Amino acid sequence: MTGTIAARHGPHDAPSGEAQATSVYVHVPWCVRRCPYCDFATRAVEPAAIAHERYADAILRELERRAPALEGRRLVSVFFGGGTPSLWNPQALGRVLRGIVGAFGARLGELEVSVECNPGSFEDDRAAQLVEVGVTRLSIGVQSLDEATLAFLGRAHDARQALRSVRSASECGAAVSADLIIGVATLSAMETAAQVAPLVEAGARHVSAYVLTIEPGTRFGALHRAGRLPIRTEDDVVETYWRLADACAAVGLEHYEVSNHAAPGQRCVHNLHYWRAGDYVGLGAAAVGCLLETPGRARRWRNEPDPDRYMALVEAGRLPEADEERLGPAELVREGLMLGLRTDEGADMRALARRAGVEPSHGRAQAIARRIERGDLVRDEQRLRVPRSRWLVLDSIVVDLF
Repeated sequence: MTGTIAARHGPHDAPSGEAQATSVYVHVPWCVRRCPYCDFATRAVEPAAIAHERYADAILRELERRAPALEGRRLVSVFFGGGTPSLWNPQALGRVLRGIVGAFGARLGELEVSVECNPGSFEDDRAAQLVEVGVTRLSIGVQSLDEATLAFLGRAHDARQALRSVRSASECGAAVSADLIIGVATLSAMETAAQVAPLVEAGARHVSAYVLTIEPGTRFGALHRAGRLPIRTEDDVVETYWRLADACAAVGLEHYEVSNHAAPGQRCVHNLHYWRAGDYVGLGAAAVGCLLETPGRARRWRNEPDPDRYMALVEAGRLPEADEERLGPAELVREGLMLGLRTDEGADMRALARRAGVEPSHGRAQAIARRIERGDLVRDEQRLRVPRSRWLVLDSIVVDLF
């Protein structure tokens, strides 16, 4: 980087006069192998073939090209996702992190910095190395503590490694989140819920539980089309969802978003920023960013997904964008409702009006009133939220408001 951008007021100021809160997402595109359910933009590589320093250089160059759009913005979180960021050399990751923090004129100690990790590439000293370079939160892709389920999901680790990774991360002082995949045919609802207590005992203070979805372009998608993939019934999945939620509550984790549970004070700042329709910068191959330009107008972009082409474009002095989208008031309102209604706090209609430049209830008043009467929505002053008991029918509620 050739310089830093002062965190000062400018054209992207929030209405309160404070600098516009902004998060940064860095995509790390490598995995040891692709899981059969995954449709993310990742590439299976041998760890020795990863271009650690070249990729770090490319991200820092991209960041420098994006500097003008960051003026007047305040950094609130950084998230390294993938892929498997724990495959990346921690020193290279730390160099990128320092560049991001410097670009916003921020301080590391004031930020949540998250890194996704897979137990199969998470040696005992990796947590300490990541914490040393400024990482504060480690999200461990446990997915299951059942060996048959891990084999079914194509995971490159066993249950012992998963628990050891959670414990190592916790002992290093990081906030620890554990990801689980639920609704898998190999586990009953009770067996799935029984995984929560061991994870919390090992040090996890946040559990993300995602229902297995069958994506068309994946190996599971092909097996499903051929009628060869065992799947749970919808009723089984619903039972599993609520049993796991009860298990989380029993160990003190609050169900604060459709798929997320956290101990008090351990909610993920980065994801909350997304759900509150905050601005974010995407860096790296396949990364997506979205920044508000003026009330009612935002620009979203997606970077070139192929890491080699991404690096070549940046090295040639070009922005590595594959496509962009312009969002107007209608799109901003729809996205704000879709995201905000996923959480227990709901959508802040006043903040959404400032962002979109229009009143969010306009054209939706009857639908909102109808859903309130049914018990699907609750209006608390300026907030609109979906009661937790209705979270599993959230999609139909949101569609009705579109």
